[in-house]
Amino acid sequence: MTPATGMARRIVADAARLMGAPGLVPVVSAHIDGCLYHGDSGVEFAEALVAGGGQVAVPTTLNVGALDLLHPGRVRFPDHQAAMARRLMAAYERLGCRPSWTCAPYQAGHRPQPGEHVAWGESNAVAFVNSVLGARTNRLGDFLDIACAIAGVAPDCGLHRDENRRARIVVDAGGLSRRLRASESFYPVLGAWLGSHAGNAVAAITGLPQDVPEDALKALGAAAASTGAVALFHIVGVTPEAPTLEAATGGIAPEARLDLTPDMLRSARDRLSTATGIDQLDAIALGSPHFSLAEFAQLRALLAGRRLAVPFYACTGRGVIEILDGRGWRRELEGCGVTLVADTCVVVAPILDAGRGVLMTNSGKFAFYGEANTGHGTVFGSLEDCVASGLAGQVVRDEALWQ
Repeated sequence: MTPATGMARRIVADAARLMGAPGLVPVVSAHIDGCLYHGDSGVEFAEALVAGGGQVAVPTTLNVGALDLLHPGRVRFPDHQAAMARRLMAAYERLGCRPSWTCAPYQAGHRPQPGEHVAWGESNAVAFVNSVLGARTNRLGDFLDIACAIAGVAPDCGLHRDENRRARIVVDAGGLSRRLRASESFYPVLGAWLGSHAGNAVAAITGLPQDVPEDALKALGAAAASTGAVALFHIVGVTPEAPTLEAATGGIAPEARLDLTPDMLRSARDRLSTATGIDQLDAIALGSPHFSLAEFAQLRALLAGRRLAVPFYACTGRGVIEILDGRGWRRELEGCGVTLVADTCVVVAPILDAGRGVLMTNSGKFAFYGEANTGHGTVFGSLEDCVASGLAGQVVRDEALWQ
């Protein structure tokens, strides 16, 4: 056993004791959030694992780092921070992790099977792997994730166990209009509402279409995990553990039942905008979680070759950029004024112009974290709103859907 393996096993065992876990469970994969630079101590920890001969024991992908390695200079860190961020990313690669550099590893081929136990960090990825793929992980913090990946085990508690995966809350969306429930912007708003009301409780949602797109589920989970601590939700008839409401609840009466109303959703949507009553627009950012190929297809259709009037960022994984290159879409999008960001995003790295401004986004997660992380006030809108605003050079939102 290497010194790093021994240290990782001690960390996991101590964490299990603190969490009240009766034991450890083997995991089949990991996703690491700790590769985002937050200070020199994180670099020293990762490099200590490397020096101790550390290697991951299971297939492991990496979340976003603090640098866009495909576009040097796009992230405007001072020299020391940039150097340390690069050292951190390099250390995780030397530990045997796959340099996916995306917060949406499920879009990069990392898709565990239903019922498999995994050790994932990054809140949106945790919500997705639990809720959409049906694998099992707790919401692991930085450094515990890589310790689990090296040890090959995780604390056997929380969402690894059947009894903790049943829905305690039932939310009925059936009273909302079909048009609203079919819209792209409904799902991040539903997620924002769910996070603020459910906290970390597991909810079962009824009354949604049976053909909810994967990107909509991604947006729902990301917003719910950001505004609350949601790591698992069930959509009855859609997600793996909820073919029926009885299956989602385990046949046990829920603790609460809530009927969604338009007023509830409008309030949740309005809380995602901190810059209100103004038309000023300084930047638009999409892709938290990272923009998918299907979302790029929608963006391309909405732009239709027209030139944007304000800085417009689309954050995505490098695997998606490879496909865009192969199809000729990257050149087309960049010709319209779209700036592609890989390996990181504008909310966790200094990419936007310094100073206060107004940032528009269709991401509930971006909207929730945007002002605190970037200094820009946020405006939430649909993808169509973001494109219309980018072309007009000022905030444009279609309010009809929310009436």
